[in-house]
Amino acid sequence: MDSLVRFGVAVPASLLSEFDLYIRGKGLQNRSEALRQLIRERLSRERWSRGDGIVFGTVTIMYDHHIKDATGSLTSLQHDFGEAIICTTHVHVDHDNCLECIVLKGDARTIKKFEDALSSVRGIKTIDISISAIL
Repeated sequence: MDSLVRFGVAVPASLLSEFDLYIRGKGLQNRSEALRQLIRERLSRERWSRGDGIVFGTVTIMYDHHIKDATGSLTSLQHDFGEAIICTTHVHVDHDNCLECIVLKGDARTIKKFEDALSSVRGIKTIDISISAIL
């Protein structure tokens, strides 16, 4: 583990008060831990957006399975990106809608291409991605 480095940060009092409320609401130990988490989250997202390095993530999609070829297109796409997909979970939400959660690990560029490719599948209503990286 890296050694810790102390540094000072000047912020407006109102911003610090709101940050302290955030920390208490999340049950975090202290400001330092909260800052470390926020920095890691932001750097993971930056790594992914640059297409740099290995990332981990989940993509949650909601789609209408009645739309012609929606299910087949999703299955085909998942096979095309099989090296990055760890597992999927499929839930029948109601008569028309399905939810899938796809767990991913791989090169950030590949994960980004997968998300972009999902956007072109007819029938998808929402796509929500969460990205993490080991920093």
